This record gives sequence, structure tokens and C-alpha cells, in this order.
Amino acid sequence: VGAVATAASPAPSGSSSSAAFLSAGADISITPEPAQPAEGDNVTLTVHGLSGEVLAYNWYAGPTLSLTYLVASYIVSTGDETPGPAHTGREAVRPDGGLDIRGALPGHSGTYILQTLNRQLQTDVGYGHVQVYEILAQPVVTANNTALVERRDTLRLACSSPSPAEVRWFFNGEALPIAIRLGQSPDGRVLTRHGVRREEAGAYQCEVWNPVSVSRSEPVNLTVYYGPERVAILQDSTTRTGCTIKLDFNTSLTLWCVSQSCPEPEYVWAFNGRALKNGQDHLNITSMTAAQEGTYTCIAKNPKTLLSGSASVVVKLSAAAVAMTIVPVPTRPMEGQDVTLTVQGYPKDLLVYAWYRGPASEPGRLLSQLPSGNWIAGPAHTGREVGFANCSLLVQKLNLTDAGRYTLKTVTLQGKTETLEVELQVSLNLPPLREDQRHLPEPEPGTG
Repeated sequence: VGAVATAASPAPSGSSSSAAFLSAGADISITPEPAQPAEGDNVTLTVHGLSGEVLAYNWYAGPTLSLTYLVASYIVSTGDETPGPAHTGREAVRPDGGLDIRGALPGHSGTYILQTLNRQLQTDVGYGHVQVYEILAQPVVTANNTALVERRDTLRLACSSPSPAEVRWFFNGEALPIAIRLGQSPDGRVLTRHGVRREEAGAYQCEVWNPVSVSRSEPVNLTVYYGPERVAILQDSTTRTGCTIKLDFNTSLTLWCVSQSCPEPEYVWAFNGRALKNGQDHLNITSMTAAQEGTYTCIAKNPKTLLSGSASVVVKLSAAAVAMTIVPVPTRPMEGQDVTLTVQGYPKDLLVYAWYRGPASEPGRLLSQLPSGNWIAGPAHTGREVGFANCSLLVQKLNLTDAGRYTLKTVTLQGKTETLEVELQVSLNLPPLREDQRHLPEPEPGTG
């Protein structure tokens, strides 16, 4: 059976009435069930407002009553259905005038028109619309670059999806107020940020959605390089940049270089402007001496931003608390005794020392101690003198000729020389008096 005619033949001449064979079905309405079908659902276009005895139904899938859009024609009395050019093989007309679509596809979306024909050969039409939503595939986020330099590079993110669905963005798992922080294309699928900032580093995802489906992309992780900034030198977690650190002799110190940087910067240490062979974020100063006094500088270099920063501290030895002195022990030795010329407050960064008999001249040198800790005898050594690591001098089995001036000369690692003298007195060791000598009367004055 072909399509029911959509227009009536002209009325006979002279007829007193103008028969309305084509009328607008103001009372016919069409609603889809379910109202928001997903692809694969069975959909029924239900008709409301039919009146009178209907002879036939014509269903069109298109905006106009055109044979091109004809889906099917249905004769009510026989139940015969004839597919039209727009039939997809999934449509079937119901006896009540509805249209079933089995396993609807997104292509079934659009305007549907029902045309009815009654016994008076009058036609009515009703309009409806159906939107079949597809099950969305996972979108993909692409970036122009996932490693950018802060304030220099531009970020562009694109959300790719084969479906014309709505798009929303997520940053680190949270909905992102993109309109505020990033430029957004009219369709919401492209985000642009000129001069990207460090706080925009993280995981980006896009999500496509429609009333029946939602799908989110895998994250794209963005790294933003910056720094180094606020380079500082720490000692025991305390910032010492620009300060002077004083150390006792032979003590140790560790300096730490810190900065705000991504990635972690490369470190170079310098001492008094001379680069040290140290590529670490810390520098150890062990066994502090005067030779290690000076300015220590940390230079942080970022290989990605090509920027650098530095910080410096001054390290000095603490001032000596005790002046060097020499004390004989015992203070008044007697002939035949041993005496130690004890040195107090000797230089802690001592390199060598020498003892002299009399002034500090080579002929009077008793002994010298070398950096190795061994001492060697000088021209004036008698075989009774011994030197110690603390600069003290032992003179054994004194005789009266050992009395007199002794000179100590010290030289530090930095070349500082100090000379100190001491006068040694040796008492005569008299034999004890006999008993009869102890009670002899003292001579009277003026007598021999």
C-alpha cells in the first residue's frame, strides 16, 4: 500500500461548501518513551489526542511531509504496513498509531511526523521529537607540551571526542573554574593559558557527558619549571645567608644550600671566588683552621629555566680566649732536678715550633718540632731536652749553667709567628748541715 495522499482533490464546481481535506492536528501530540533514550534502547513514539475512526497512519522521519522522509504506511483495517524510503529496518507501526524503534541509534534522532487519514478522507498531522543519546567513548586530552617554563611558555590543552557532547574540565580530580584561570574556546574543548604559572602544574582531565552517559579522560600531567628563587645557606636549619659564622679551631661545620626551584637545581660551591669540586647541596668544613677562613658561596642553577641564584656566608675562626704563657714546673727547680717549661694557650693551628737557649737564633736552637709531630735536635741541644706536642720543653737533670733565658717561637698554618721568653732560675743544691754545725754561735759584729 502506498503512502496516503497528503492533499485532497479539488471540490466540485458550484459546491456550497469548501471541504477541508487537510487539517493541522492541533490536538495530536507525540512523546517518546523513554523520554531520553540511550543508543540501543527500544523507543516508542506514543501518540496522544487521536479522535474519530482512523483508516491509515503515515510516519515520517523528517521536517516535512515528503516521500523522501516516509518511514512507513499502515492500514488499520488490515494491519498491513508498507516501509518507505526512510525505513531503517528497526521501525514498526503499532495498531494504536504509535511507532516502535527497536535498538534505536543516534541516527534516529530528529523530528517525527504522524499523518492520519479518517473515513471522511481528512488528514491530521502531529509532530514530535526524539533525541537518542549515544554511549560516550572515553575522550583524550592532548597538550602542546607537558613541561613548560613559568611565565614564558603557553599551555594549550585540547579535549578530543567523536561525540558532540558537553565538555567539562578537572584539575587534580576537582572541577576547575576554567573560565577564570584559563582561556576557553567557545565549544569548551580547548584551554589556553599564556605565561603558565607554577600553581597550574598538575593533572588535567576532560569529561564529556550527555543525559545518559558520562566519560572522563586519562589524566595528562603538566610540569611547570621555575626558579631558583630565594637561594639561602643554612646551618642547623637556621638561615645564615649574609652572616658571619665563627668556629673554634679544629671543629666542623656543614653548610646547606636551599632554594625554591623545579626541577632541583644544580649546585656549585665557591670559596673566596674559587670554584670547589662539590656538586652537592651541602658543604662540609672539617677540622677548621685559619686556612679555611673566608667567603663561601652557593650557586644554584636550574637547567630548565636557565636561571641561577646565589647566597654567601663568611666563616672565621673564633678569637683566641687565652694568651700564650710559659710556666716552669716546678717554679724554682734545684740543681739535679727535672723542670718542664709548660706552655699554656699555644696556637691550635700550629705548624711548627722551636726552643732556643737565649735569643731566637740558630746557634742557640735546642730543638724543633715538625708538622709530623717528630722533633729534631738543634746546635744547642745537650741531650737532656725533650719537646712535646703542646710546645712544652722538658730539661732533665738541671745544672747551674741551665739557668737563664729560654725562647719559644711558634708558626701557625697561615704563617703567623709568635715569640715568647721565660727566665729559668736554678737553685744550688747544698749538702745538709752536720749536727755540730747547726749549733755554732754566730760571730759578734766586727769580729772575724
